[in-house]
Amino acid sequence: MKDLGFTLQQVRDIVDEKVGAEELRGMLRLRRAELETAMAAASARLVQVEARLRAIESEGHMPTNDVVIKSVPAIRVAELTATAASYEPEDIGPVIGPLYCELFRLLGSAGVTPAGPGVAYYEDAPEGGGRIRVHAAVQVAAPLQEGAFRDGAFRVLDLPSLGQAATIVHRGSMDTVLPTAQILARWIDANGYRSTGYPREINLECPENQDDWVTELQAPVTRA
Repeated sequence: MKDLGFTLQQVRDIVDEKVGAEELRGMLRLRRAELETAMAAASARLVQVEARLRAIESEGHMPTNDVVIKSVPAIRVAELTATAASYEPEDIGPVIGPLYCELFRLLGSAGVTPAGPGVAYYEDAPEGGGRIRVHAAVQVAAPLQEGAFRDGAFRVLDLPSLGQAATIVHRGSMDTVLPTAQILARWIDANGYRSTGYPREINLECPENQDDWVTELQAPVTRA
């Protein structure tokens, strides 16, 4: 029992037969859930470590010919928002995933059909401290009636156009986006531009296997 992660007091109670069979089953189920959660967290951290290793190993010879400067038109989106602890992928992922699940559930209940791809965008949270306001959005053709959907649900708004955006396509899970984001950031610095905000993420293809995702990063820029 100690090898399974139980405390000495719990082991003592079991040995002294203070714990019945049903209670022991409950303790084991709880321990199983704790171990599954720890394994999922460790797996996510492993993905981040591998992404950072790839970024370091490709330092100095990252291809930049896939970066394109273009204008991005305004679009109408429905969105839900929440706050993440930081802009790191390991903090953004656990926030934005549930937001999208809830957003699509609410859209279905309201009879609003997505009219285009998902769009994730970010801004510094008002409370500061490195916290990030996360916007999980999807393009819609619904009327612009922000107040009509504020009763515990989503809002509909027009996402402004970007006069100039440095764009690049990322292929794979967003947990491994770091090297692609670094290519984009280095291209911006090397070509006389300055970033004016966090990149938007346009979900071009989102099959069930996240390793097959195709996402365009759109970083708003101006001439340095």
